[in-house]
Amino acid sequence: MPLDDREQRILAEIERQFYEDDPDLVQAVKNIDRSRGIGIRLPLVGLIGGLAIVVAFFTSQTLVALAGFTLMVVSATALAHEIHRRGWSLGDPESGSEDRSIWPRRPFGRR
Repeated sequence: MPLDDREQRILAEIERQFYEDDPDLVQAVKNIDRSRGIGIRLPLVGLIGGLAIVVAFFTSQTLVALAGFTLMVVSATALAHEIHRRGWSLGDPESGSEDRSIWPRRPFGRR
């Protein structure tokens, strides 16, 4: 539900006061998302690397393959945590809800 003009003016005034009163806090709030979490790239690299280790060493060195599998599990857990932290979902893209699904919506309906 969008804000009406009065509510938008009130919100703009609160924001202006916030910027004036404590610029250090404003800067800290701006940097929160960048400084928190490990991101998506590292778990993806770990997942792919773990899979490569499992495939390469499965028949010859079982302990190394087990370490690769452990890396895959830890990376998948970190990736799921990061997706959840960002507010993304793996929900049904056809449900019509306005969630932040990572699946692209089909522009021409269901096939």
